[in-house]
Amino acid sequence: MSAPAAALAAVRARIDEAAARAGHPVALVAVSKTQPAAAVRALAAAGQRAFGENYVQEALAKQRELADLALEWHCIGPLQSNKCREVAAHFAWLQSLDREKLIEPLSRHRPPDLPPLNVLVQVNIDAEASKSGCAPADVPRLAAAAAAAPGLRLRGLMAIPQPAEPARRRAAFARMRALFDALARDHADVDTLSMGMSDDFELAIAEGATMVRVGSALFGPRG
Repeated sequence: MSAPAAALAAVRARIDEAAARAGHPVALVAVSKTQPAAAVRALAAAGQRAFGENYVQEALAKQRELADLALEWHCIGPLQSNKCREVAAHFAWLQSLDREKLIEPLSRHRPPDLPPLNVLVQVNIDAEASKSGCAPADVPRLAAAAAAAPGLRLRGLMAIPQPAEPARRRAAFARMRALFDALARDHADVDTLSMGMSDDFELAIAEGATMVRVGSALFGPRG
């Protein structure tokens, strides 16, 4: 077994075990930011399909190099207004919707031959000044606006809690689950709670994550 295949198998085994305990399936997004296209190709050869990128231009270059592969691309980093056209045209998911002014251009630029862009509202669950995301109180308004846009499909929420001891991180995940459950009651398509990374995805799954974003545990530490 190749090193990428072994890393993927190990991460999936951990996810499957945590998901079995939690009683719900969990999707894996491999965070490939700063990784070369060859590393993405190697992980894809082992069976991984969904990849997350923070930087639009870096992602577009990889997409061109990997155009022969049927991959699902997620934009997971903060989105600038001038990148809405590229994200709408070249990604299947945007996990970092954090303000209303992005909604109209994303919807308008979504090609009509593609399904609606899957959108997650990013929540700044710990109110960190340095982190993107809307305030928890703004979730219903922002989600409703996204759900009403014809080129978008509201799927749920995403968050990156602040680094902290496990108890505090777990509490942040639990607050996200409460927001998610409330949102799902109002929007039929809401089914995705994206939270948890390499060092805490088991905690996130225990608190309700249905999608985790894992980078270093798959690719090794970034240089």
